Amino acid sequence: MTKPSETATHSRKVRRLMLRHSSFVILFSSFLLLTSNTSAQDPSLRFGSAIPQEVDTVYERGLAWLASKQSDAGGWQGGHDGAGIDGICLMAFLASGEDPNFGRYAPNIRRALRAIIRSQDATSGYLPNSMYHHGFAMLSLSEAYGAVDESLLWEGGKPLRTIGQALDLAIRCASTSQKANRWGGWRYMPNSTDADTSVTGAVLMGLLAARNAGMAVPDEVIDTALNYMRRSTGKDGSVAYAGGFGGFGESMNRSAIATLVAAVSKHKDSEEFKATLKHISDRLEHNEGSYKEYFRYYMAQALFQGDYASWQKWNAATARVLGESQAPDGSFGTGAYETGMSLLALALNYRFLPIYER
Repeated sequence: MTKPSETATHSRKVRRLMLRHSSFVILFSSFLLLTSNTSAQDPSLRFGSAIPQEVDTVYERGLAWLASKQSDAGGWQGGHDGAGIDGICLMAFLASGEDPNFGRYAPNIRRALRAIIRSQDATSGYLPNSMYHHGFAMLSLSEAYGAVDESLLWEGGKPLRTIGQALDLAIRCASTSQKANRWGGWRYMPNSTDADTSVTGAVLMGLLAARNAGMAVPDEVIDTALNYMRRSTGKDGSVAYAGGFGGFGESMNRSAIATLVAAVSKHKDSEEFKATLKHISDRLEHNEGSYKEYFRYYMAQALFQGDYASWQKWNAATARVLGESQAPDGSFGTGAYETGMSLLALALNYRFLPIYER
C-alpha cells in the first residue's frame, strides 16, 4: 500500500510537471525571438530539474509540521511572532508546488494571508512587529498577489482589504519611513532615523517583489535604498552593518543580502555585485556560527541568482545538512521561524515563487 506521504509527494510532482509543461507551451512560441546568447541558457535555470528525493522528504515533513502548528487565526506562535514570521511560513507553502487555491494547503495559505492583512495598521500600512517583519510580510503578499484567488480568500466573510490594497499600504509605509531616514535605508521601526543593511535588504526585497508583481513602487525609493547598499559595500565584497560606508567587518549574511538585491534589481553589471558574489562563492564551505537559518535563506537565493554552478554544489550540501538535522516531527530549531526559513533555503529546487526566477 502506498503511504500517504508518498501519495502527497507524487501529487506534487505531477502538478509540478503539469505547470512546467504549460509554461513551456506558452513560452515556446516566443523561443525563436530570443537572442542566441539567451537561448543557450540552461533550461533548468527556469524550469528546474528533477527534485532530489531528500529535498522532497524534508520539505513534505516540514510543511506538515507548519500546518499542525498554525493557529486558527492563521499565524504561528513562539519566539518571533509577527507578520514577517507568518509571511515566511506562507511563502514556504506557496513555494512547494501545491495548488494555492485548491491544494491540500490552500486553507493554510488563506488563513495566513488573512492573519497578515488583519495585523496591518490600516492608517500607516505598517506590518508589525518590526521593519524586518514588514519586509518579509510585504514579500509574501507580493508572491501571493495574482496567485491566490481572492474570491476564496475570505471564505464568505466580509473582506477587510484585498492583497493588492494591503500591498499598496505596505509600500507607502516603507516609502514614508525611508523619507525620514537620513541614510536612505531602514532600521527596526518605521520612525527610525538610522539604518542597517540587514533590515534594508529585507524591506528592499519586499519592494522589489511588489514591483515585479505589477504594483506601483516609486523608482526613487528603490534607487535610494540600492545606493545605501552600494555605499555599504567594500571592494573586497564585505558589507558594513550600519553607517553607509563600505566594508568594516566580515559577514557572509550581509554579503549574500547585497548580492541578492543587486541581482533582483538587475544590477549584475555593477562592481559591487561582482565583489559580493565572489566573496560568497569563494566560501561555499563556510559554516555560519549564528543566525544559520537566516544565512541559508539568503545564501541560497544569492548563489542561484549569481552563480548557478556554485548554487548546485551548495544546495546539495545544504539538503544533506537539513536532512540530518530535521527533528522527527518535521521541525527545525525551536519554532516556526527556523522551520520556515529552512524550507525556503531548499525552495529554489521547486522554482514556483516569482522572486526565485532568474
